[in-house]
Amino acid sequence: MTLWRNWAGTVEADVTPARPATVTELQAVVAGAAARGQRVKAIGAGHSFTAIGATDGVQLRLDRLSGIVHADRSCGLVTVLAGTRLHELNDALWQLGLSLANLGDIDVQTISGAISTGTHGTGAKLGGLATQVHALELVLADGSLRRCSAADDPNLFAAACVGLGALGVIATVTLQCEPAFALAAAEAPSTLDTVLADLDDEVTGNDHFEFYWFPHTRRVLTKRNNRVLPGTALQPLGRARHWLDDRFLSNTLFEGVNRLTTRRPSLVPRVNEIASRALSARGYVDRSYRVFASPRTVRFREMEYAVPRAAVPELLAGIEQWLRRSGELIGFPVEVRFAAGDDLWLSTASGRDTGYVAVHQYHRRDHDAYFRAVEDIARAFDGRPHWGKLHHRDAASLATTYPRLSDFAALRDTLDPHRTFGNDYLVQVLGS
Repeated sequence: MTLWRNWAGTVEADVTPARPATVTELQAVVAGAAARGQRVKAIGAGHSFTAIGATDGVQLRLDRLSGIVHADRSCGLVTVLAGTRLHELNDALWQLGLSLANLGDIDVQTISGAISTGTHGTGAKLGGLATQVHALELVLADGSLRRCSAADDPNLFAAACVGLGALGVIATVTLQCEPAFALAAAEAPSTLDTVLADLDDEVTGNDHFEFYWFPHTRRVLTKRNNRVLPGTALQPLGRARHWLDDRFLSNTLFEGVNRLTTRRPSLVPRVNEIASRALSARGYVDRSYRVFASPRTVRFREMEYAVPRAAVPELLAGIEQWLRRSGELIGFPVEVRFAAGDDLWLSTASGRDTGYVAVHQYHRRDHDAYFRAVEDIARAFDGRPHWGKLHHRDAASLATTYPRLSDFAALRDTLDPHRTFGNDYLVQVLGS
């Protein structure tokens, strides 16, 4: 047995690791474990804050199942192995003259883990990463390999794209890519009142818009990323500016500030005010994936709720009111993003255009009261929790916001009746 911990340090488990190097080996490991009555769970980067990747049985480490299997530049379809890390995939796609239409702001995850938990970026006309999936190959509990797509086995496809690891182990993912493109990034400080007054125009008028609100202030940092014409010369951040902004200020200095405010929480409002006013505008043009993702080294806890897009201002107001009433002091900015609705059964944007509000707390400080309060506020707006981030919801409460949850559970009963891929987290969110 080996002790495994996730990136955030919120989950640990004693596991029996297995590292298949081929899809055939993956099938054999799953079939063998099932025959012995062991549970099986694939793990990617371990970047989920929840116990979605934990197991008391065989832990499939998919780092050897990595790389592009097939690429068709003419139509943009690219098949990759499940353990491929996003940052490796993005580099490889660029060399092929291709890009993914949208990405999240972290690129350390595996492609299979990212889609299975509903990873998303921001963009009113764009869905999460799973909406860019064209087809999947799943290893089922008996070790068989099953392919699904929107045209071939559409119900399994709509369930498995954000499948929580509950239906089978993803072996390969075929992605719908597009010609490589660059983004012009424009980042600037503003006020919460200004952003909310123009929110619809900002969200619909930019390819990708998001903002970060500094609690205990009315200050925000806005990010607008828009495509440039093909052939536009890249103007990336200089090495010095990249190091200063993205390495030193956003990580090294931010770590030090959080250590200080952990010892002296009363400093949080003043520090937030100083930090928000110290931000300066910057703009650059770079490869799309380099603009989407940023390095993150400060350890934190995170919860994110998806609500109907129009509910975002009221949700933020509710959080601000609770902070005033409770006296809770929060040093991490609140991240706000947007995505188009989709038709994937367990996608947080299923059936509606969505606003995402993510709250964070430094890992050395208690997060429970803050997260529970935000969760209660978000539930009033029919909020849906991110599957890979901390929350307290169960199957009964989730059934009211996911119309296809019972269909998903029924499909799971058919494909994995003995719960080979089960764990405690799936009991919590899907039922036994």
